[in-house]
Amino acid sequence: MSRSIGLAHIIHHDDGTATGVWGVYTLQSAFQPIFAFNEGKLSVVAFEGLIRPFRDGEPQSPMTFFGTCPAGDRLHIEALTRTLHLLNAGACLPEEASIFVNFDPSVFTDRSIADKALRDMRLVLHEAGIDPRRIVCEVTEQKSASQETLYSFVEALRANGFRIAVDDYGADESDINRIKEIKPDIVKFDAHWITQLMDSGAGFALLTAMVHGFENQGIRTVFEGIEEGWQLELAEKSGASMVQGYVLARPELAPTSFRAFGKGAQQAAAGQSKALAAAGPAAQVPQARPARVFGRKVAP
Repeated sequence: MSRSIGLAHIIHHDDGTATGVWGVYTLQSAFQPIFAFNEGKLSVVAFEGLIRPFRDGEPQSPMTFFGTCPAGDRLHIEALTRTLHLLNAGACLPEEASIFVNFDPSVFTDRSIADKALRDMRLVLHEAGIDPRRIVCEVTEQKSASQETLYSFVEALRANGFRIAVDDYGADESDINRIKEIKPDIVKFDAHWITQLMDSGAGFALLTAMVHGFENQGIRTVFEGIEEGWQLELAEKSGASMVQGYVLARPELAPTSFRAFGKGAQQAAAGQSKALAAAGPAAQVPQARPARVFGRKVAP
């Protein structure tokens, strides 16, 4: 992403958020929370940036949008979507949360392309006020030009201080040897594959063994596409580090309500409560809005 291609396609709004424009499409960011298990409870620790295209004000599927884009534009479009997500994350997500953004390794055909894209990305992070250490780069399970090109791209990500996740593990292009070579910080398991494995005792035993194998190597795991309560319970039982899915929270378009769940906002709310208590029973207590629930206690 160069400044002429990336930010030239960005429209800034008064509320601090941004939208993108590519041809006849308007692009918006949506963010979906990722939850971590912590002593039988779930807490929001990260968000994944997801693109939401609109045409003439009507929502379109991301597949439709990307399907209409020439292959030669893919590098620029991916840079634009990441720029959009990072600007919006800086405007409307909790400041301590990690941010997952996608990278298609097939568009980075040599190291110089990756280095330039990542330099530009760091400029966007500076503009958005986001610490690079919050960024998790999801390397999608797409074929790269060569194994050497892929490994060079991963080295470039690490050299810029970003963490690395392998996305859709268990999908068609998955390869355990690829995991061994990339040595990611996080592995995200493919939703359809997880569902299949959870359908039988033998499948669940295999899933649990894979999770433990990764965790023993210091690789955290995320189960995607969790849509039913029983899947959530099995995810915890398997030892997965994190979960993501509609049973917990759906994606929200920017501006989101998620910033209210950051540590700073919670501390401010606690301070307000103490001040009201000190003022005595005569103090006016504002009517509280119903709390939005993004997780639930998981039965042990």
